[in-house]
Amino acid sequence: MQIKTALALLLFFAVFSSQNPVSAQERKEDLVQFSGVIVTGDSLQPVPFVNIIIQNTHRGTTSDYFGYFSLVARPNDTLIFSCIGFKHNQFIVPDSLSTNRYSLIQVLITDTFLLSETYIYPWPTKDQFKMAFLNLHIPDDDLERAKKNLQLIEMHERFKNMGMDASQNFKNYMQEQTSRLYYAGQYPPTNLLNPLAWSKFIKAWKNGELKIER
Repeated sequence: MQIKTALALLLFFAVFSSQNPVSAQERKEDLVQFSGVIVTGDSLQPVPFVNIIIQNTHRGTTSDYFGYFSLVARPNDTLIFSCIGFKHNQFIVPDSLSTNRYSLIQVLITDTFLLSETYIYPWPTKDQFKMAFLNLHIPDDDLERAKKNLQLIEMHERFKNMGMDASQNFKNYMQEQTSRLYYAGQYPPTNLLNPLAWSKFIKAWKNGELKIER
């Protein structure tokens, strides 16, 4: 029984194939080697990376950097040319070709896209935006920093921690040289028995201004 079924199927496929006799050579002759260059309509400059798709199929190609493309198509196929910044264009492969090759210079017209305005927020919700806005720390501008630097307390602290400049160093050096020459050949005076020096020392001690140099 199985052998008879197999023979019947083979006979059916043989009859079906005999009704549609299309040879491989005929299918090959039906193909067209379609190639060309894509240029702009205003300056005839090559348009790179254009998408070329055969309509109603998943076959196509992309032009190279110089706008050149090549693909295999059939007569009456509709080729769709699309590229960002240009209007779509199409071309129908002629069915009256005497050879299986066809070349084309395809022109694309520049197109301008007007996109709708888009708002991009770094916070996904309004509550998170409100929290970030309330906790925002705005840095001081130049005027505010200048006001803080001119405050009396700030200027006093800066003055105490400021070192001597060149003129002060020179004045201190000259005073030391003058004192050394003035007391040359004798012992310099000491302030251990000077009441004014002791008064300044006790006053600085009480005010916390006494500094011990290490």
